[in-house]
Amino acid sequence: MFEIGKSAEERRREKERKKRGSRKYGQASFKHSRMGVVSCINGFGGLLILAGCITGAFIARGNAPGIIGGLAILSLVLAINGIRLAIRGFYERERNYLTCKIGLPVSSVTLIVFFALFIGGL
Repeated sequence: MFEIGKSAEERRREKERKKRGSRKYGQASFKHSRMGVVSCINGFGGLLILAGCITGAFIARGNAPGIIGGLAILSLVLAINGIRLAIRGFYERERNYLTCKIGLPVSSVTLIVFFALFIGGL
């Protein structure tokens, strides 16, 4: 288990071989960042909820019930949480950061659209 008989050079070579993995050209495959995946879910969820609220208010011709306002606030919370999680996802070591790179702008767009609607009064 501890392989006491190996020299430092053999251990270093074995460590390099494990690090390279079994992929073509010696590149190890990285898993997606966990926080990035959750960030994507939060960002797209907030965007869908906000789009649903806008559609519901448009169909009701401005006389939408209070639940639509509550759902819009929920989309704001999801967008802020998505940005926070995307930033934290970049700190994970040896991960694929594609989901963080997708979750951050989607959450930011959701936040910008929410504030544009809120401040503009559309």
